[in-house]
Amino acid sequence: MPPAAAQLPTAGGPVPAAAQPPTAGGPVPVPAQPPTAGAPVPAPAQPPTAGASVPAPAVPAQETPAAVAPAIPAQAAAPETAHVAPPPPAIPSQPSPHPPIPATLDQPAPTATATPTQTPISAQTPASAATQTPAPADTPPPANPWQNYDPWALVALPASPLQQNGAAVAGKEQRRRRAKKVLFVGALVLALVSGGVGGVVGAYLERNGGMGGIELPQAGAEPVGRAPDSVAGIAARALPSVVTLHVSGREAQGTGTGFVLDDRGHILTNNHVVEPAGDDGEISVTFHSGDTAKATVVGRDSGYDLAVVKVSGVSGLKPLPLGNSDNVQVGDPVVAIGAPFDLEGTVTSGIISAKERPITAGGESGDGSDVSYVDALQTDAPINPGNSGGPLLDARARVVGINSAIRSADTGSDLEGAQAGSIGLGFAIPVNQAKRVAEELINSGHATHPVIGVTLDMDYAGDGARVGTKGSDGGSAVTRGGPGDKAGIKPGDVITEVDGQRVHSGEELIVKTRAHRPGDRLKLTLKRGGKEVTISLTLGSSSGG
Repeated sequence: MPPAAAQLPTAGGPVPAAAQPPTAGGPVPVPAQPPTAGAPVPAPAQPPTAGASVPAPAVPAQETPAAVAPAIPAQAAAPETAHVAPPPPAIPSQPSPHPPIPATLDQPAPTATATPTQTPISAQTPASAATQTPAPADTPPPANPWQNYDPWALVALPASPLQQNGAAVAGKEQRRRRAKKVLFVGALVLALVSGGVGGVVGAYLERNGGMGGIELPQAGAEPVGRAPDSVAGIAARALPSVVTLHVSGREAQGTGTGFVLDDRGHILTNNHVVEPAGDDGEISVTFHSGDTAKATVVGRDSGYDLAVVKVSGVSGLKPLPLGNSDNVQVGDPVVAIGAPFDLEGTVTSGIISAKERPITAGGESGDGSDVSYVDALQTDAPINPGNSGGPLLDARARVVGINSAIRSADTGSDLEGAQAGSIGLGFAIPVNQAKRVAEELINSGHATHPVIGVTLDMDYAGDGARVGTKGSDGGSAVTRGGPGDKAGIKPGDVITEVDGQRVHSGEELIVKTRAHRPGDRLKLTLKRGGKEVTISLTLGSSSGG
């Protein structure tokens, strides 16, 4: 059957489908043109087998000009017989927008675009297919991937991988950046998760003490030694020499403190500490080591509120060194050791807050025989009931005073009379005075008192100490032949100064006098008849009680 003339497609006309490879010896097809706007696109035809007739697909009805033959579909009709004429030489693609109409039906219409087309590959047998000519290497790919698409043609496809969504394919550099970004995000997430888990685990371990038992941090061992002038250094040297006394008698009992005077067993304390024992009571001494021993009274004096006891059968005693109370200055640091409320070995510290503070204590007997007159050292080191008789130490661990009295908030000055706590007003007997009295008690069993030889009017309310008009026995207030009589003191004279220091009462005059030894010389200033008179006298001596 002779082939029909090929129809040039018109605008809005049907678009022929891609030509199928012809059978052996058939004409060389030209790739199909892209469809025009609004034209239906027929499905690609299946390749015919050699020698078989290929039915032409149905051609949709198109409105054509009267002078032109009906359009021929892109797929050429297969020859009726198996033998077909040899194919004419391939017609090269032309850049013209209107390629020539092929002479036979075996030649499909050329493309209407101006872009060059790839050389078609004849559908030959495998032997003839091997001789196909590839497209030039410098030919750019079509802008439309479906422009010259032949699903059965063995054409070289782009090296890019297939995409299902038409998205752009990432290049090598993009993939590298993406991999870095993924690694960074992964590391960040891992760090956050690790931090969170670590925080939770750390909080749990801190709250619950870890996997095992709780072990708290603690400082390591340190040297036990301390500076000699520190409170700890002073206490370390003095404590072995300080003792606690427990006294019991028929009517009373009490606790006090004392310290070792020598290696013979003599211990110094306050008179009011041992007074409850009386003549047949019991005194027990406890040393810092914990050892205890019985003690007996060697001598005591109520006027100075001092007493000496002695223990026997005790070895290794360590005497406490004595200082000089005349060298003490206000503001000097001091340390007090005692057994407040029976808490033995208690150490407190403070300063000397005043000197030569005249105090009187005692007087429970009613006749004044137990009144103590002390020209005391005042300290703010805490002193409480039980500290009485204990040492007041300087910065070199030397005794400068014997703790004797406190000022309590409710009862005034008292030697252990009140059980109120310390308010920072403690008083100690100067060690210079205590030393002399202790030596006299050890040597003779009693102490001597320096005296002026006059009887004072203790009810006088004026400033100074007034000499009475009568003595205690009804006689003269000035002892005949005594130190005062020899110095020219008269009844009714008012003594206002002792060695240049003002006295404001009879108690202060006694305190100032007892701060000296018998035989010391004093300069007194007194008023007589509105005039001031200055005299000098030598102190006498009397036995204490």
